Amino acid sequence: MDQNPELSDRIAACRLCAERFAATATAHMPRPVPWFRPGARILVAGQAPGMRVHLAGRPFSDPSGDRLRDWMGVTPEEFYDQDRVAIVPMAFCFPGYDARGSDLPPPAICAATWRRAVLDRIGPVALTLLVGGAAQGWHLPGRMAVTDRVRGWRDHAPAVFPLPHPSWRNTAWLRKNPWFEAELLPVLRARLRQVLEAP
Repeated sequence: MDQNPELSDRIAACRLCAERFAATATAHMPRPVPWFRPGARILVAGQAPGMRVHLAGRPFSDPSGDRLRDWMGVTPEEFYDQDRVAIVPMAFCFPGYDARGSDLPPPAICAATWRRAVLDRIGPVALTLLVGGAAQGWHLPGRMAVTDRVRGWRDHAPAVFPLPHPSWRNTAWLRKNPWFEAELLPVLRARLRQVLEAP
């Protein structure tokens, strides 16, 4: 149990982006979704919550989450166990949609304000999943396309696995890159199971 919940509480109360979100096509209020505790073994570093997560108040409670859990080979109970899995996106709030209905990028101010403190609070982890380009760009040095980072996953395993975003928009990417499911996912699932079942 987290004996010092102040950081989570402060993130949940954050309204730094209220004006920014009010100016989006969705004109929504901030609703940060912190999901971490000290001592977690696995860090899932994502992009930002989508609209369904904004409404539910639980990370990856959408089809992207279903696909991510399938990639990981974990149950929802394992995935949402904060003592073992910390879910820390680059922005804790849904950034909104632009006028064309596309997701806006995670506001940089969120990571600049909270990310280092959150990672310090969690402490060392055995396994980090970098889901999408924003998380990969923050955690891994150098500029590189997501496909190239994911293709080079062996350079970072077994401690870090760069992954594409599990959005339905990437279904075509998965078809074009069958090595992802054939080569990367079996190794990822084995490593996850090893970390989750460690005493």
